[in-house]
Amino acid sequence: MKLEVKNLEKKFKDFTAVNNINFLINEGQTLGLLGPNGCGKTTTIGMLLGLIKPSNGQIFIDEKNFENLNREKVLSKINFASPYVELPKKLTVRENLEIYGRLYGVKDLKNRIFDITDDLNLGSFINKRTGELSSGQKNRVSLAKSLINKPKILFLDEPTASLDPDIGDFVRKYIEEYKSKNKITILLASHNMKEVERLCDQVIMMKEGKIVDRGTCQSLIEKHGRNNLEDTFLKIARNKYELE
Repeated sequence: MKLEVKNLEKKFKDFTAVNNINFLINEGQTLGLLGPNGCGKTTTIGMLLGLIKPSNGQIFIDEKNFENLNREKVLSKINFASPYVELPKKLTVRENLEIYGRLYGVKDLKNRIFDITDDLNLGSFINKRTGELSSGQKNRVSLAKSLINKPKILFLDEPTASLDPDIGDFVRKYIEEYKSKNKITILLASHNMKEVERLCDQVIMMKEGKIVDRGTCQSLIEKHGRNNLEDTFLKIARNKYELE
């Protein structure tokens, strides 16, 4: 599925959180959504998930206006993972996956849970309460939840935050392989620039609610005369800018 936003804007009274942004993610591509804290990334994702109503602008999925589509049908093909949104703590990992699987109308749910548990190595704590897990284990469960319905569009908000280098690499490799096999469209928000360079086909840089630059990782590095994406990010975040 293709995702496009046109002139998207969100105002909270006198504060503009997202200011007239435009971007396109083609099917099978990963777009990195980058910027300092408070730049509008979370608000943008909230609008794309249908949780926040835009003040202006439009969201298109496969060239059809999101507002005119069957919301339940569309959202069944979308999912989201973030270490900052906790699953019910008193439920076991298995119970959480079962509940979310039912909410998404997943067929043959028992086998789907078996497959995702095996893929993400959840077996050793599948029957533990989610609230008893380490932060790294919770991240993997959140990713499992986000893939339970085999989404066509996936939003990932810092998917490897709090993970040790080994597990972080495992998760990145899994995302790469899953995307390759399923041709899903991914929007990735991350502060890990090496992760962005590894996973993203294109990136957009946001600051104060606006998109201030965009391109491939390499093109932005060369444009700003830096050696890597992290130095490029720091230059854009710290300096004054002109809109692209």
